[in-house]
Amino acid sequence: MSKGFGERLLWDVAIDQAQETDDGPKSEDAALFFIGSKNSGKTSIILRFLDRDEAPKPTVALEYTFGRRAKGHNIAKDVGHIWELGGGTWLSKLMEVPLNPDTLQHTTLAIVVDLSKPSEIWFTLETLLAAAKARVENILTEMKQECPGLKEKLRKKAWERVGEEHSDKAMIDPFLIPLIIIGGKYDVFQDFDSEKRKVICKTLRFIAHTNGATLQFCGLKQEQLVMRMRGLISHHLFGTTMGKSLQVDHNKPLMVAAGHDSLQQIGTPPLSEQDIGRVHAKNPMQLWKHAFTGFFPQDDISNPALVDDPSKDPQYQEAAIDSLRSQKDEELERYRRLCERRSKEAQRAAQTAY
Repeated sequence: MSKGFGERLLWDVAIDQAQETDDGPKSEDAALFFIGSKNSGKTSIILRFLDRDEAPKPTVALEYTFGRRAKGHNIAKDVGHIWELGGGTWLSKLMEVPLNPDTLQHTTLAIVVDLSKPSEIWFTLETLLAAAKARVENILTEMKQECPGLKEKLRKKAWERVGEEHSDKAMIDPFLIPLIIIGGKYDVFQDFDSEKRKVICKTLRFIAHTNGATLQFCGLKQEQLVMRMRGLISHHLFGTTMGKSLQVDHNKPLMVAAGHDSLQQIGTPPLSEQDIGRVHAKNPMQLWKHAFTGFFPQDDISNPALVDDPSKDPQYQEAAIDSLRSQKDEELERYRRLCERRSKEAQRAAQTAY
């Protein structure tokens, strides 16, 4: 039986839309990948964006959710994919799941740092940026034969975000996919000593600017900051308009869109005159690292042993599995005692024989 005219028309429109090509990502394919410090507020930011009134739960490994946005007066809705990597820095190998050849051109990376813990900020950013860059390069290597011009295409888009004629072009190496650096827990950070806030703000501005990233602070107890964060996420997931207002005063929550800062405004690293003469840095990033880590010595948070045991979390309780686990633990303990007893008996036998 032949199809009606209206049905054929709708089908043709669907085919046309599927076959359309565009330099920018389709909003229904867009994804936002959250990584960053453990307990920095990643889950809470996602929940506030999705308008879900629920208590955040610890992210054990990699979690996925999505948001929807109505297309005008149409019934159809755009879908934005949201990934979150838990565990701080030590699970960075799981980046290959949300960042792959199929998603690379439609994904924005968001790195969340805990402003209340400056002793982790540099280590977190340095580790995760390196891991993300390596992952992107691996994908591009995989796709080199199939899409030989992809790297240049991504580089061109990156410079479009920053501004191809930016005065700091020689000092900027823009991340190949859209990058956001989020300073979480501003509610605590705002009570820091002024000099500490100044050092942290200047350093984050430098890192964001030289990587072609957007920088924004967020405090979940301040509704205005929550609304700004929701607007930023919506822009990257659904293509909504994002304000270009600039806030660089360290006494206020930073908000700097990619390409809207400058090295002249950021200023020099917080080094004393004696340090400037003694520091042997190969590039400006190393100079800033020396300055920041001298002010805030960094903790090594890469050890998986520091991560809480998810098997003890009440939200993952399973009666049958827990019972079996308890049984196996008891068997292991009996075996351990047996081995210990045999070892002692063997020692006594050896002493007697001697």
